[in-house]
Amino acid sequence: MRWVVIALLLAIMASLGSGLFSLVKDKSNSDRTVRALTWRIGLSLLLFLLVLLIYRMGWVSGHLLG
Repeated sequence: MRWVVIALLLAIMASLGSGLFSLVKDKSNSDRTVRALTWRIGLSLLLFLLVLLIYRMGWVSGHLLG
C-alpha cells in the first residue's frame, strides 16, 4: 500500500510540474494548464480518501504525542 501512496504523490508532483510548464511556456490560448491542475486536484482528493480508508481499515494507526 505504501507504493500506491508514493505513486500517487509522484503523479501529483508530475501534474503540478506539467501545469507550471504549460503556464510558463505555452503562449497560446489552450486549456492545458487548467487540465493539469484539475488532474492534480483529483489525484489529491483520491490520495486523501485512500489515506482515510487505510486508517479506517486499521492498516495504519495514529500515535499520540507526549
